[in-house]
Amino acid sequence: QVQLVESGGGSVQPGGSLTLSCVVSGFTFDPAAIGWFRQTPGARREGVACIDTTDGRTYYSDSVKGRFTMTRDKVKNTVYLQMNNLKPEDTSVYYCATDLTCKGPGDRWGQGTQVTVSS
Repeated sequence: QVQLVESGGGSVQPGGSLTLSCVVSGFTFDPAAIGWFRQTPGARREGVACIDTTDGRTYYSDSVKGRFTMTRDKVKNTVYLQMNNLKPEDTSVYYCATDLTCKGPGDRWGQGTQVTVSS
């Protein structure tokens, strides 16, 4: 069955880095879009990065542009989110999700991984 499994979360000091991974499996065909979202309690879910697998383009929210980089290893069925210069406001649960386009709200979801940025 379809599975998305995130890993790589943890605690880091401001200015530090983390890399999240998401293994995507069980799809008959490659999902057209794979994105990273984050959500903190009481806040709206935010899409932070997305890769369009049809052309390889990546998209980022303004809040992470220039600090986060999303990549994909097609052989390993894994997407990554390299997060640099982390800020306390990046603290959240990060989820990967698939959809038909990078504008979609997310269709299939992983279980999430916690990222905490604190001194």
